[in-house]
Amino acid sequence: MILVNTPTLPNKKIKETLGIARGSTVRARNIGRDIFAGLKNIVGGEISEYTKLQADSREQALQRLIKDAESMGANAIVNVRLTTSMVMQGCSEILAYGTAVIVE
Repeated sequence: MILVNTPTLPNKKIKETLGIARGSTVRARNIGRDIFAGLKNIVGGEISEYTKLQADSREQALQRLIKDAESMGANAIVNVRLTTSMVMQGCSEILAYGTAVIVE
């Protein structure tokens, strides 16, 4: 599956536009990470526990985006975007979306 954040693919022609594909995940922090994050907040620096949580969440949302596009018959996704929103305190959603297309 080809994923790009541009509206076109170099050297490829979009044969058919299939619609919007999407994939999301909702993740919550946990007490263990919160304790380490609180300590890190005192001394400063990157909170690697949350960095890893966000990276894992983005990857899962992208994999779900790909599955959705594949179910539509796509072989590429253009205009890929990622967004995040807070669902409730300590819990956020990562949404990946784009336009599922068939390219030749």
